[in-house]
Amino acid sequence: MIPLTAAEVAALTEGALRGVDDPEELVVTSADTDSRAMTEGSLFVAKPGETTDGHRFIDSALAAGARLVLAERETDDPDGGPHPAVLVDDVVLAMGRLAAGIVDRIRAHSPTTVIGITGSAGKTTTKDLLRAVLEAEGPTVAPQGSYNGEVGVPLTVFTAALETRFLVVEMGADGPGNIRYLSEMVCPDVGAVLMVGSAHAGKFGGTDRIAAVKQELVEAVPAQGRVILNADDAQVRAMAEVAVAPITWLSVDGEGLGGPTDDVVAARGVTLDEAGRAGFDLHLGTAPARRLTSGLTGAHHVTNVLAAAAAARAVGVAAEDVAARLDGRGPSSRWRMERTERADGVTVINDAYNANPESMREALRTLATIARAGRRRSVAVLGAMLELGDESIMRHTQLGETVVRLNIAQTLVVGDEAYPLYRGAVAEGSWGTEVLWVATADEAEQRLREILEPGDVVLFKSSNSAGLRLLGDRIAADTSSGGHGEDDSPAGDDHEGKAGAAW
Repeated sequence: MIPLTAAEVAALTEGALRGVDDPEELVVTSADTDSRAMTEGSLFVAKPGETTDGHRFIDSALAAGARLVLAERETDDPDGGPHPAVLVDDVVLAMGRLAAGIVDRIRAHSPTTVIGITGSAGKTTTKDLLRAVLEAEGPTVAPQGSYNGEVGVPLTVFTAALETRFLVVEMGADGPGNIRYLSEMVCPDVGAVLMVGSAHAGKFGGTDRIAAVKQELVEAVPAQGRVILNADDAQVRAMAEVAVAPITWLSVDGEGLGGPTDDVVAARGVTLDEAGRAGFDLHLGTAPARRLTSGLTGAHHVTNVLAAAAAARAVGVAAEDVAARLDGRGPSSRWRMERTERADGVTVINDAYNANPESMREALRTLATIARAGRRRSVAVLGAMLELGDESIMRHTQLGETVVRLNIAQTLVVGDEAYPLYRGAVAEGSWGTEVLWVATADEAEQRLREILEPGDVVLFKSSNSAGLRLLGDRIAADTSSGGHGEDDSPAGDDHEGKAGAAW
């Protein structure tokens, strides 16, 4: 984080100082919501969480090196003296104000480009790809994991230095106005919308409202910026009507977009190898096409590669450099089609960080393709897709039908909310033990240890809170030298209310 005095923190957050002897001399150089992440000179953000309250950890944060606290109420040390603090009405809103002020100062110091990425799926993968391309051009800051909400975006900004050349911001939403709020915070120069899915349709009230929220990023990009839209998604394509900035179109086949122009980034001639990796001809505007092989598992990631390529071109990276840096680039964040080869020949694909009907179908298609190409047995371990509202039963039932139509050899459905998926598969014609249902991840683990055979390809897919990503880790580690052990996901609230992911 750029160095800030206590007086500057108070001014930017519209807070009141307490317990600070000299506000101009006390300087903070980093900020976090986790007391365990404190180093000398940190600002501890005492954010109330869903399960606990960051104010409880102020003493430990100060003992670990924090010099100042951003808090919502007055607190004292064990001797009765006031903690050095900036007091605000709402810590989360104050984080946003502080982040906005930091972005302004970075822009004033050096030419800085902010790139916003949103969509119902693919944000984190696209962000990781784009960061890999931009790092060779200059100092680049992008989120950890899926830090993409009203807490995660400020935490990302707090890691930026004055010399930051590119700031990549992943933008998720829990409701209307969320992405507008984040856009006002960071003022994106480039905005990319990947897709509109039915994830969280229950919370938003339907996919049309999800589209309206994603469109808030398009509306925020100024005329001198660049908007990147997925032409293959009808709801994203319609966002062109509100864009004031020039548009770059993405398309997996480019049909309907005409010949090569500077405003089109397309993938043509897409093929999948036996490992499920996509090969395609990358058309970056009018530059010569180049054949790429994605290091990501699944054809659905081609759109993410295109989005990263388009954003990199929009900020001036040469076409040949974009292609070279994306060729073979694999995943950087956990639980996104994460592939592990066990010593006994079982292949584990762990894609259980999030799930919606669209991403579920794509993951299952990839599983079927890999199994078919290698003449291997396909095994799907599927949990609930959450926050689908009134559509939940129907969507899970439809996915059960998809499992059967894709001829998945063995499906294990986990949890009560996913039960309609099991019933849908049975009704579609599954017989015997092809599709099984269990209530818990522990039961699923026991069943998998009984049924998995050398050579199987097993997919784990569910919403994050269903916990199947951790089951996938345990199964991947079984009989292998690998395994990731403890859950290091940024999602959800830790004991200080760490940033989580939104949609």
